[in-house]
Amino acid sequence: MATTAPTTPATLPEAAPRPASRLARFLDSDLYASFRRSKLAMAAFVATVLFFAVAVLAPWISPQNPYDPAQLELMNASLPPIWAADGQAPFWLGTDDQGRDVLSAVFYGMRLSLFIGVLGVVVSGTLGIGLGLIAGYVGGFVDTIIMRVADVQLTFPAILIALVVDGVAKAVAGAHMDVDAQLALIIVAIGLSFWVQYARTVRGSVMVEKNKDYVQAGRLIGLSAPVILTRHILPNVTGPVFVIATINLALAIITEATLSFLGTGLPETMPSLGTLIRTGNRFLFSGEWWIVAFPGLALAGLVLAINLLGDWLRDALNPKLQ
Repeated sequence: MATTAPTTPATLPEAAPRPASRLARFLDSDLYASFRRSKLAMAAFVATVLFFAVAVLAPWISPQNPYDPAQLELMNASLPPIWAADGQAPFWLGTDDQGRDVLSAVFYGMRLSLFIGVLGVVVSGTLGIGLGLIAGYVGGFVDTIIMRVADVQLTFPAILIALVVDGVAKAVAGAHMDVDAQLALIIVAIGLSFWVQYARTVRGSVMVEKNKDYVQAGRLIGLSAPVILTRHILPNVTGPVFVIATINLALAIITEATLSFLGTGLPETMPSLGTLIRTGNRFLFSGEWWIVAFPGLALAGLVLAINLLGDWLRDALNPKLQ
């Protein structure tokens, strides 16, 4: 009787290794390694996060709401900082001529300044990236028109563009512009002042990327131009865009503060850092220096931290410096 040879159990295929998470890939990247090597970048990042945290948590960590009339007392007006002879708690950085706590006003002012700066960067980035993608991919007459407009705008300072946009809009609207409309106007004015950097950078990157094989393959399989631009080309040009956005955030905050200081930005009822500096400037020579000094220091520290972070990001994403 024939015997059957014993069968060996089939070996199971080894399970494929799970792909690393995005966080794990980031922690293993050259960008994170460069960040850990730069103590200045780490300090700037921590300072920027603290500024944003203070701005977001301002209603909960401020000693008072400086723009709630029910919490203000004229008897507390013009108090110096707590370490001065006449300083009183809880007004650690003193009060202004209406009895508003300067520390609380700085927290609320930073909140509004960052809000305007971030939205201004979103507006300018959206406009500039969109026009840069179109100019670089379409080329020809469309590219010529967009770039000539950009060249003309580059001949004027950004603050002048913002002043023109703000002034024309207010002249057209007249006295019918409410507070929310003025806030939206200054965001749009800042956005229209800084879109050129995005457009020129993205256009140059798109002109390089559109001749590569993956774009040609996308055209062969019938992908539309918007799909190729948004899904395939745009992710490959985001590095320079992040650098521009970081640096322009600081510029947008300075532009808002400048416009408000000149009296063409936000009204004094809206507590941005620019309006606080403009208000405190009137009392500088009367000895009440703290009303303008602390908002000015907060503005300088915020802009410095963001600029240092942007400088590191520019160097870290530059392949020539690797």
